[in-house]
Amino acid sequence: MNKAVFLDRDGVINRERGEYTWKIEDFTLNDGLIDFLKIAQKKSYLLIVISNQGGIQRGIYTLDDVEKAHTYLIKELYKEGIELTDIYICPHHNKTERCFCRKPQPIMLEKAIARFKIDVNSSIFFGDSPRDVEAGNAVGVKSIQIESNSSLMNYIQMLN
Repeated sequence: MNKAVFLDRDGVINRERGEYTWKIEDFTLNDGLIDFLKIAQKKSYLLIVISNQGGIQRGIYTLDDVEKAHTYLIKELYKEGIELTDIYICPHHNKTERCFCRKPQPIMLEKAIARFKIDVNSSIFFGDSPRDVEAGNAVGVKSIQIESNSSLMNYIQMLN
């Protein structure tokens, strides 16, 4: 079984701007992220992003726009020797459609847990919203709500 660090995107990985972030020029990595992920990776954690991207369904940006931002993220982390295991997104928005994958529903986490044979008892989910914590708790993963745009290095002691 593998252990994983699950990460919400906006506010945890990149700066939460108070509006949708889908343009590369608006995608700013939060302080401490690189150091935290290097340590997590060294401790054999899989690194998995779990993100609601409701702006897709609302027509604000496209799936292609999100994929470009994620390619940018992957390349920036790779330059630092960090490899993301996977990125899961929900393109739906609760104001326009009821779906089963949008957090706080745990479907994205369940898919990752099954695919990568993750031990939920050895894993942790960092999010900046109650819905992140609710999704993680639903699958038995220790879930921590952090302040948006804060450094994950404040939580490094939580990694085994």
